[in-house]
Amino acid sequence: MRLPALVLVLTATGLLGGCDLLGIESSSDTRARSDAEAKAVGSACRHAMRAIEDCYTLNPKADKSAVYTGWREMDEYMRENKLEGVAPSVPRPATAASKPKPPSEDLPDEEIIDDGKKPHKAAGHAAKPTH
Repeated sequence: MRLPALVLVLTATGLLGGCDLLGIESSSDTRARSDAEAKAVGSACRHAMRAIEDCYTLNPKADKSAVYTGWREMDEYMRENKLEGVAPSVPRPATAASKPKPPSEDLPDEEIIDDGKKPHKAAGHAAKPTH
């Protein structure tokens, strides 16, 4: 009775230990890789003379704390070694202030068109005949 249980335990241990050989990443490996990528993004943003806010806007899926860490480390490195940044070839993202505003409801109604035909409605109000 003990022999089949021992064989089963050893087989299960061997199979579970082989998960790394199959290329299955653990959650800690995945987290470490995404943090490293976000730090690299932050470093690249600083080297490209981008503000940290622009970096967050251009990379919304990256972890902000890791992006900031990479940005700060690159900033320290560049200051220590007196390096100049490289001008980015991609334009900065548009800010909220430069986006067109939606039309306001407080604007005056459009003029009523009187072309001798059936009266037209202007902005939801019934037109009054001028005769």
